This record gives sequence, structure tokens and C-alpha cells, in this order.
Amino acid sequence: MLLGGLLLSGCSAVKLGYNQAPTLAWWWLDGYVDFSDEQAPPVKQAIDQWFVWHRATQLPDYAKLLAVAQAHVMQPVTPAQMCRWNEDLRERIGTAIAHGVPLAAEVLPALGPQQLAHLEKRYRKANLEFREDFLQGEPDERRKATLRRTVDRAEMLYGRLDEAQRQLIAAGAAVSPFDPNYWYAERQALQVEVLQTLQRLTASGPARADPASNLTGLQALSQRMLRSTSEAYRSYQQRLTEYNCAFAARVHNSTSVAQRQHAREKLRNWEIELRALAAQAPAPATDPAKARAQQFGAVGAPPRDQPGWIGMPAAGVGLAQPSSASKALSPSASARPLAFSSAKG
Repeated sequence: MLLGGLLLSGCSAVKLGYNQAPTLAWWWLDGYVDFSDEQAPPVKQAIDQWFVWHRATQLPDYAKLLAVAQAHVMQPVTPAQMCRWNEDLRERIGTAIAHGVPLAAEVLPALGPQQLAHLEKRYRKANLEFREDFLQGEPDERRKATLRRTVDRAEMLYGRLDEAQRQLIAAGAAVSPFDPNYWYAERQALQVEVLQTLQRLTASGPARADPASNLTGLQALSQRMLRSTSEAYRSYQQRLTEYNCAFAARVHNSTSVAQRQHAREKLRNWEIELRALAAQAPAPATDPAKARAQQFGAVGAPPRDQPGWIGMPAAGVGLAQPSSASKALSPSASARPLAFSSAKG
């Protein structure tokens, strides 16, 4: 998820962000849970272990996927092909989450009521931010903001769009089935399930000391994050996914040879970056200074107008996740539009 946002930010951001990712993941997770000094070391160790695995096994796989995409991007595509790519990405997200579950289960018994209270408070803040981003203001202004983000993502991949392509995107955004109210309700439902599961697994008694129960409980929760238990929401996701696949195909098929060549070069550069990252030794979450030194040594200091780490785009999907819904303890949108889709969620 983090990687998708970094890819959308550019090649230098991939190295800058991924090499700092263990420390950034710790900072983010601690912001949600507020670990004590005693709890911090095993959590940081688990984060380090996950990134060692991810760098060694998943980055080469992502690079192979990008290599295949370089050939496909030069050809017309169908909605079905776009949906297959989206499913490939979802499967890789599922693999990444599944590997983290046993690591999380090992540190779970250390959590106490104070951490769960902090998590609940942080959820309230995140939901306020979500409402401000997606449920406030005039509908026309929200549509314009969505259109700007969609055009920006398309131009990130294909280069400058012409007026006809911009009108195509605007028309697609106007009829998108994306409904932030559906998304928000699902977020809240999943947050409740996260809190209830963690409260049950960390309560005093046999469950707290039973590693098998902890692992089973977190595995069930991870599956819930990937697939809603609400039939109505799953139906909505299916409609949204089908729409976004068709929309992404229309945008791609409107591009010129030069724009597709631009996209192929982007994909090639990302492949090179991922292969280089896979060959590097990771800096641990326990040493942020080393993490910064490593990535600056590899690519130089960031420009003045670019921070040391470029955050994930606020929405998007496929290659990028919505930042408000991509957190490990936050609801996932599940039906993920493609990177330059007109809809989010």
C-alpha cells in the first residue's frame, strides 16, 4: 500500500520512502496505538522482520509485474483486462497482510486497555478527517476535486492530456457510482470490529495467553478487512469495480502512441527502482538516522520543494490506496479503483 503511493509520487520518492518505511511504519503505528517504552522494542522488531521479508520476496515480484505491464501498456485494453490487473494487485496486498498477521499476533498480548482507548480516540480523529475530505462542502466542489486528482494521476502515468481526454475523464467522473457514504459506513463498521476483536483477545483470561487464539482472531480480522461482511456493501463494491475497470480502459484507449511510450518509460523506471531496492539491505525501524543516511546516500538529499518522504495520495486505488482507508488498523475500501480512476473507495 505504501509502495503504491510512492510509485505515484515518482522514482526518487520510491527510494526515499521505502528505505525509511520501517521507521515511518513505526511512527504511524505508534500514533494509532501509543506503545509504552517496554512495548516498543518487540513491535519495532516485528516491523523490521516484515520489511526484510517484503524487500527480499515481494519487491522482485512487483518488478516482474511492472515488466509485464510495459508490454501491455502499448496495446489497447479491455475492461476485463483492467479488472485482472486490479485483482493481481489485490492478491499481492492480501499476501503482504497475511505475512504480517503472525508477527502482530506475537506482540498482541502486550496491548492493554490504554492502547485500545488511544486507538478508539485516533479512529474518531481519522473519521473527522474523512468527513472533511469526502462528506463536507458542496457536491460540485467535491466533484471538481475528484476530477483534479484523477487528471493528475493520469498525467503522472501518460504525460499531458489533451482537452478531449480531460472531457472524457470529466464525463466519467460525473456518472461514477462512487458513494462516500457507503465507504464511511463500512469504515465505521470495521473499526468497531477491530476494537471488539482486540478487546477480546487482550482481555484477562485464557485468550490473552493463547497464541493460537490470537493468531486465529487476527487472521479472521485480516480477511474481514479484505472482504466486507455486508452483502449490500459487497454489491456496491462490485458495481464500483466494474465501472472503474471500464473507465480505466476508456482512458487508456484514448491515449496516443507517445503517451503510451511515456507510460512504458514510467513503468520501466519503477521496475529498475524496485530491483535496486530489493538488492539493498534495509535500515531498521529502531534507527531512523541510519534510514535517512542510507536513502540520502543512495539518491542524494531531496530537493527543497520535496520532503524526505512523500505521503500517499489521499485517494486512488489499484496501485495506490486511499490514505484514510489503507492503514493496517483502518478499514480498507476493498473495491479499489485503478490508479487513475475517477472514483475512490
